[in-house]
Amino acid sequence: MKNIMNIFKKNGFYVMALVLVAGILAVSGIAGYVSGQKERGAENAVDFKDDGAGTALNAPASAETDTPIVDEMTGYNADLVQKILSMIENGSLALEDFEDEGSMNGQSGQNVSQEASAELADDAAGTEADAAVNAELDESDAEMAGSVINAGYQSGDPMTWPVRGEIVMDYSMDATTWYPTLQEYKCNPSILIQSEEGTDVAAGNAGMIIRPEQYIMADMFKSVGYTTAAVGKWHLGLGDQTATQDWNAPLPCALGDLGFDYHYIMAATADRVPCVYIENGKVANYDPSAPIEVSYQKNFEGEPTGKSNPELLYNLKPSHGHDMSIINGVSRIGFMKGGGKALWKDENIADSLTTHAIQFIEENQNKPFFLYFATNDVHVPRFPHDRFRGKNPMGLRGDAIVQFDYCVGEILNTLEKLGLRENTLIILSSDNGPVVDDGYDDKAEELLNGHSPAGPLRGNKYSAFEGGTRIPAIVSWPAGVKKGMTSDLLVSQVDWLASFASLTGATMPKNTAPDSYNYLGSWLGKEKTDRPWVIEQASNHTLSVRTKDWKYIEPNDGPKMIQWGPKIETGNSKEPQLYKMKEVKEVTNYAKNMPEKVAELQSILQSVREGKDLIGK
Repeated sequence: MKNIMNIFKKNGFYVMALVLVAGILAVSGIAGYVSGQKERGAENAVDFKDDGAGTALNAPASAETDTPIVDEMTGYNADLVQKILSMIENGSLALEDFEDEGSMNGQSGQNVSQEASAELADDAAGTEADAAVNAELDESDAEMAGSVINAGYQSGDPMTWPVRGEIVMDYSMDATTWYPTLQEYKCNPSILIQSEEGTDVAAGNAGMIIRPEQYIMADMFKSVGYTTAAVGKWHLGLGDQTATQDWNAPLPCALGDLGFDYHYIMAATADRVPCVYIENGKVANYDPSAPIEVSYQKNFEGEPTGKSNPELLYNLKPSHGHDMSIINGVSRIGFMKGGGKALWKDENIADSLTTHAIQFIEENQNKPFFLYFATNDVHVPRFPHDRFRGKNPMGLRGDAIVQFDYCVGEILNTLEKLGLRENTLIILSSDNGPVVDDGYDDKAEELLNGHSPAGPLRGNKYSAFEGGTRIPAIVSWPAGVKKGMTSDLLVSQVDWLASFASLTGATMPKNTAPDSYNYLGSWLGKEKTDRPWVIEQASNHTLSVRTKDWKYIEPNDGPKMIQWGPKIETGNSKEPQLYKMKEVKEVTNYAKNMPEKVAELQSILQSVREGKDLIGK
């Protein structure tokens, strides 16, 4: 990785951050991480408040409401589900009357038998069964307040639930399962969840998770005269609301509303539709002869999928999930129709993103700029250009890393050529730990040959262990950072916003990113100050408290291994976990022997959830 190592060799000001996304870089020209920090009111004053199960601290909504409650994820009417549950309880309806293993996955009443439908036509709300259900809910309100109950729970046990939101109805011991391919929870007739939008992995047609009224990194740089851009993976939603985008016209809400002067992005990731670039709020190279339609609910009539038409997968086959619409001989997550000349070719993604990033730098070389550059290379589907094939013994995954290194080199070469390298701050980091098999049969696992992508750390992406939550960070600024330094300070990306505001002299609005603190000296190697603690989050929203010396993982009754594909330890345990960070691999749980330390770290986590400022602005 010669080009990445070159970052260390030179010691400057434009700021440029390289953000390692999904295992590979992302570059920024006073580039920095595009912080998703939100402006919040008193109810949600800290970024990690309400961040995971049991943190919503809301009592469940009453089953007796005048207005039907609609589940944000699936669009289900709570009153309808209550009626179904009552009928199941009194024996007039069986789970067998539902298709698709009894799941309620968007078809609402369509899967109910005619007999059941007839019964539902009557007002069942007043039946004895309904009364029993409502009484049960009323009795449980008190014990459920301030906690969310996990699937497979014992009533009253405060466990970590994998979504945020209220339990609208808590009925049976049956499970609610996350289906990554569908990007949704399928609920059988047992639990109805009213979830918050923007709390999980976003679909390609998600509405904007970062809202225009929120103050983010781009706004901060723009406020002090920087020209701003985002190039590459976005995956934070576009448009006002999920599934309402018209991809055939300019989007009414896009990155221009978030402080970016220019953007050339993928709406989500390369494994999700729509498989087109969005440039300044509209589909780049739009083809009017092939209008675009996108859905994460159902396929478009006559359109092939990886599941139904595997013979059409001439480039890459899925290993788990990722078997919906086929674009460029690769099946994706979600369904898409149209696109024509606007569709990307996976082998050209790296070149396209890098070219647009370089063009932005060249056009803005005479003024301060901020560039967020998020490559897709090592993110699935890994499909490097032919000129990088066979360059690494680890197959396509290794070749994708080589391709990524090339992209970094091209950015560095451009800065050198323009005389900007000395005074450009570059940050290279990632959004999670590594993952090997993440949905496509690219032989990444078989070709590791003893290599451990996470080094000595336990776990990988998705895990609560350090292999999932500890990420690389490289800071390079020839004019301002001494080269060749290695730091073991505890730091957090969350602090980039406040730190770079300090560097540039920007004034942030009151209540902006209350969990972001100024640790500029630590990032630049000028000071030796650890962050006192960092809150880490696994894919199921399990939270951990990490200090320099210790790590506490809160109890969670989920499975020990990921159930839907990758062979990765989740870090789940019903018992509190406490690990010494000097013992690099988290093996020995000290929780039972050190209850005082457990209580200390639990207190930090609880205080953060309550919105208390434990560090001090």
